[in-house]
Amino acid sequence: MAKVKIEAILDKLDYEMRRALKATLEEHFPDSDFDTRAVFRTFKKQVYRKCSTWERVPDNLVEKDNN
Repeated sequence: MAKVKIEAILDKLDYEMRRALKATLEEHFPDSDFDTRAVFRTFKKQVYRKCSTWERVPDNLVEKDNN
């Protein structure tokens, strides 16, 4: 098993994940207006509360780039 720092992953993928969350909200709530930055901040806060700082994942989900 490998360990990943989930908070750092969320921070690293912030832009991409915010875009995915916005698309999800628009698909499921097309007539609603959301502050996607605020929703994403709340999501990250909940992830930080619900997950350990370091989460164990199977080795096959992690690939080390040697470049």
